[in-house]
Amino acid sequence: MKKFTLALTALTALGGIAFVTGSASAAPMSVNGLQSESGVTQVRMMQGDRMMMKKRMMRKQMMKRRMMKKRMMNRGM
Repeated sequence: MKKFTLALTALTALGGIAFVTGSASAAPMSVNGLQSESGVTQVRMMQGDRMMMKKRMMRKQMMKRRMMKKRMMNRGM
């Protein structure tokens, strides 16, 4: 019973903290808790950046396929 009460108290405290901080954002918070507009600039993703991300995802997918293929071949049946 004591563990349940402690878990409930911790959950309530974490929920309260999450409610106070508001929505999750990557923007830095200023001293008074408002998000500063001058510190964060948003930029467009350029063609080269998009291609780099696409190549990285394709490489990860290829490595995953290769790993699964090796796993299937070495099952020992």
